Amino acid sequence: MISEMLAFNEQFVRNKKYQSYVTDKYPDKKLAILTCMDTRLVELLPKALNLRNGDAKIIKNAGAVLTQPFGSAMRSLLIAIHDMDVQEVLVIGHHGCGMTNLDADAMIKKFLENGISEEVLMTLENSGIKMNRFLKGFESAEEGVMHSVNMIRKHPLVPAYIPVHGLIMDPTTGQLELIHDGYKARDLKQEQVRRLPVVPYD
Repeated sequence: MISEMLAFNEQFVRNKKYQSYVTDKYPDKKLAILTCMDTRLVELLPKALNLRNGDAKIIKNAGAVLTQPFGSAMRSLLIAIHDMDVQEVLVIGHHGCGMTNLDADAMIKKFLENGISEEVLMTLENSGIKMNRFLKGFESAEEGVMHSVNMIRKHPLVPAYIPVHGLIMDPTTGQLELIHDGYKARDLKQEQVRRLPVVPYD
């Protein structure tokens, strides 16, 4: 596989096919998208959103789920916001996601079938890495998206003016469903802040 890819790549560069993709590191539409690594979305998602090369920062993982507030996916979003002038964040899950009702025990069985020893798994468990928590999925795509949306919105390093939208995509047609309007949530939060009582400083 890698030999075929390298051969194609050589022709791609020689024929200057890269020229139509040239852009810089700043997203033209000032968007960051957290989405799933599902193979059905590789070309479908950008085309369904009318995104061209250079329009958005796209961060992918299993299920578009942020597992911790200071993990690598969250770090990527923070860099996009603070260093790449991203003004909006979209979290896009999809129907039929493999993270829906992920069976941790079945995954552990696959680890063993693929040559990972019981000793390794036991060492990890004894080190505080609980496999059932590490491999936990979600009950629905909507739940997974809202988990990530809430983690981003509540993050202490995400500015209050950044809207965070939640969407679900049909992985066959590309149709989007908005399940969380980031504009409304942002405006409500700003209104609540404005209504806080002013405490005089002594």
